[in-house]
Amino acid sequence: MAEHPLPAAQTCLEWLTKMNLIRRFEERAGEQYTRAKIGGFLHLAIGEEATVVGAVAALRPDDYMIATYRSHGQTIARGSDPGRVMAELFGRVDGLCRGRGGSMHMFDLEHRFMGGFGIVGGNLPIAAGFGLTSDYLGNDEVTLCQFGDGASNQGTFGETLNLAALWSLPVVFMVTNNQFGMGTALERHSAQTDLQRKGESFGVPGMECDGMDVVDTWKVTSEAVKIAREQRQPVLVEAVNYRFRGHSMADPEDYRSEAEVLEWSKRDPLKTFAERLIAEGVITEPEREAIDEQAMATVDRAVEFADASPAPEPGSLYEDIYVLGDQVRGWYSTDHRGAGVRKGEDLS
Repeated sequence: MAEHPLPAAQTCLEWLTKMNLIRRFEERAGEQYTRAKIGGFLHLAIGEEATVVGAVAALRPDDYMIATYRSHGQTIARGSDPGRVMAELFGRVDGLCRGRGGSMHMFDLEHRFMGGFGIVGGNLPIAAGFGLTSDYLGNDEVTLCQFGDGASNQGTFGETLNLAALWSLPVVFMVTNNQFGMGTALERHSAQTDLQRKGESFGVPGMECDGMDVVDTWKVTSEAVKIAREQRQPVLVEAVNYRFRGHSMADPEDYRSEAEVLEWSKRDPLKTFAERLIAEGVITEPEREAIDEQAMATVDRAVEFADASPAPEPGSLYEDIYVLGDQVRGWYSTDHRGAGVRKGEDLS
């Protein structure tokens, strides 16, 4: 792909700072997982920073964004406080969701990041719902929905793109093609490997960007967002990238070779973008090092904040639930009534 001209120097500096912060945050999150500070699953986006930052840069603050379970970077790029993101990973009360969401279910309404979703393809119809809301209210907001290559095989993909085209919804669907659906190579799980074409039969045009290049990602996504906003036409963008770590922290990575990872690492988006900025006189090497030091200091503070945040009180288990009272016969998922109560007993 042809190299696009750089945007303004301040914009480039902001992008590099965000990409650096996301990389250091993800690395530290991996360390905290091995220390058992983070439970459950942990999906890192190391290597995909350009896709995250470039796509977010194409949005306005009032646009909506929704992602997958690999969403720490998107949350930070949208403006969430790294300390609150880390606290959410720790399951603490000062987390974005008060510790209820964890790694896979980030959410920040203030910055219109509408969540990470653990169900593959589960965010697609929800994105259409946001688009329908904007259309119904007569607003010109756009929704950006990111999902993995594996999700393009789910039934929700076709159903959602069909409705989005039928109803002319302002949604940009971005499939982040990191070459693997969990541990299955793209060519082994998709008959059509040119993923941008998968929406054509539903009336959704496709575009492709280099997901390892933050400028190209921003440029292509900006064009897609413009089409969605002004023409009320959904667009499918394929961001071709690569994750340098496994699918999750529990992934032994038996499905790919070290040589393949090494080859892709030569296109590390953080390294290549920084080198380009230095070569074009936007920043100096000492300034790049200062950005990295700042990122590490920010992550240090985030870990300290998360570690100091208390765990939720047991009684908070009953907050924010749909039914609380005598409306339904039954008992809570956690039986708090003590011994001597038999299953199926009438509680009225």
